[in-house]
Amino acid sequence: MSVIHILKGDEPLAGHFPPLLFNVVYCSRATSGVDHAAVNRILESARLFNPAHGITGLLVFGSGIFFQWIEGPRKNVARLMSTIHADPRHENVVLLSEFEESRERLFPDWDMELVAAADIRDVLVDARNDAEDEKNAAVLTLMIEQLDSGQLSELSRA
Repeated sequence: MSVIHILKGDEPLAGHFPPLLFNVVYCSRATSGVDHAAVNRILESARLFNPAHGITGLLVFGSGIFFQWIEGPRKNVARLMSTIHADPRHENVVLLSEFEESRERLFPDWDMELVAAADIRDVLVDARNDAEDEKNAAVLTLMIEQLDSGQLSELSRA
């Protein structure tokens, strides 16, 4: 017996399995000259590109560090990551996690949302508390633990 996914866009209708989502979490150091105006230009570009390619996520910028969660179709996320690696505004791109699984989106309504570094913990806690999918809750709990333990300490400094 085969399972047929009935989708609206790339999101499932009630009672059906969620689509496969490819997720990438990375951080990078901003190159010299990247300021909040440059970050706003990145966001403007993302808000045009991402919806057309089924990509959602969040971007945190603080203390010269980019931290980003990107989710969507594997091919589109991989193409976006290639663009980020080639972007002269990023250096030392470090992949923190990458996986593909069938689940709901963590940030379904965010084509790319900028979160102030000082607010990242609150955003992650809210997302975890709202997560209906146990896998999402587990990933968010891990990210909160990493932030609390100092592994992501650059992000908590604005």
